[in-house]
Amino acid sequence: MTAAIDFYFDFSSPYGYLASEKIDALAARYGRSVDWRPVLLGVVFKATGSAPLAVIPLKGEYSINDFARSARFLAVPYRRPSAFPIATQHAARGYYWLAERDPQLARDYAHACYRAYFAADRDISQPDVLHQIVSPLGIDPAQFDAAVNAPAWKARLKAEVDAAMVRGVFGSPYFIVDGEAFWGVDRLQQLEKWLAEGGF
Repeated sequence: MTAAIDFYFDFSSPYGYLASEKIDALAARYGRSVDWRPVLLGVVFKATGSAPLAVIPLKGEYSINDFARSARFLAVPYRRPSAFPIATQHAARGYYWLAERDPQLARDYAHACYRAYFAADRDISQPDVLHQIVSPLGIDPAQFDAAVNAPAWKARLKAEVDAAMVRGVFGSPYFIVDGEAFWGVDRLQQLEKWLAEGGF
């Protein structure tokens, strides 16, 4: 069986959002599946001594423009969020909770979260916004709240972030396929060439 593409992302990552709109179709063209794995960039940044691009001197203004330009280039709807960056631990824990129950539902939820934040400017760090996202998917908001605040799912997310960093993940989006790592939505073309040619 052909190995899946591991797709690491943070729900507050603009480039992660753009990649999320493209990666499944790209993988399907080459008979690959995608294993979505949300992480917390805040934890990663502490380990690497980095920070969100938008708050770094000189890089910040460029990156804010590039988020929108990259969205136009990829034909992905994008609206600069009013609140940025935001905490995404609840959104990420919710994903892993759902993935254990229904992987497709978890994927639908991830898309809904990303689109709410980066296309509709809805702050997904807020519980009421997450409730509005999960309800149309048939997910009970009370059960969702219980899960994202449960020690077991807090521990699961921590373990996922730790495991990602062991694999070298330091940004979003970050792809690993056949042992090869690709960082950034601008590496999708290289990733596709790798899938098409079996490496290069």
